[in-house]
Amino acid sequence: MSTTAEARVYVEEGFRWDEQRAYLFDIDGTLMRHRDRVHVDAFFKGVRDVMGRELVLDGVVLSGNTDPGILRDAFALASVEDSVWRPHREAVLKAMRMHVAERRAEMLWSIMPGAEAMLEHLEHKGALLGVATGNLEEIGWIKIENAGLRRWFRFGGFCDRFEARQDMIAHAAEQARAMLGSMSGTGAANATLCVIGDTPRDIEAARANGLSTIAVATGRYSFEQLMEHRPEVCTTTLEALLEASGVTAKTGAVTAESHAW
Repeated sequence: MSTTAEARVYVEEGFRWDEQRAYLFDIDGTLMRHRDRVHVDAFFKGVRDVMGRELVLDGVVLSGNTDPGILRDAFALASVEDSVWRPHREAVLKAMRMHVAERRAEMLWSIMPGAEAMLEHLEHKGALLGVATGNLEEIGWIKIENAGLRRWFRFGGFCDRFEARQDMIAHAAEQARAMLGSMSGTGAANATLCVIGDTPRDIEAARANGLSTIAVATGRYSFEQLMEHRPEVCTTTLEALLEASGVTAKTGAVTAESHAW
């Protein structure tokens, strides 16, 4: 189905997108967008401080990747052997966390259209909400807290121990099922979980774990590009999906300049 030429929405026939037991939200490009370089600079500073060398990210796919995966891909493109950089992996990641924590007040973000209304709608429907992101845990929570979204999330799946996105999603799904089982007092092995993300990698990682996906074209990939990967839902914005489904979304984006931290 579709709304206007600007707002496009596809929902697979028979898929009840807002009746899943739990939702795993990506952060960057899905819930919010950052207009600063704090997180990106952390890669350069972490490698420089720990290894005494300069990191090059040219040619590295950042969208849909994980922080450790970005390091892996950057060193691979630079023909740096695993034996050279992997012994320093944890120290670099620790330096990255510290860098972002020290500069959190410099981060400039805006919440994506309909993101808060979507969280409110799904919580009202009784769903369990979690984060599933390629960010390191401390960095991911800093972004969520800065944007005032922390209250919506009961748990988070992060990449600290996972380079592959599908492994991070598997860990987040495991947490969700454990919490659902604890809440209901019964097993939740077959609970329906849905990944909400803005890249083909979100769709692929969800599919690898037998999960459905709501793909939202608010990141670097267009509606058409995301549709090529056949998500259960594809939408130009979360706001468009809500409106197409008869749910009134909040209008306007909340920005770092207008939101109290």
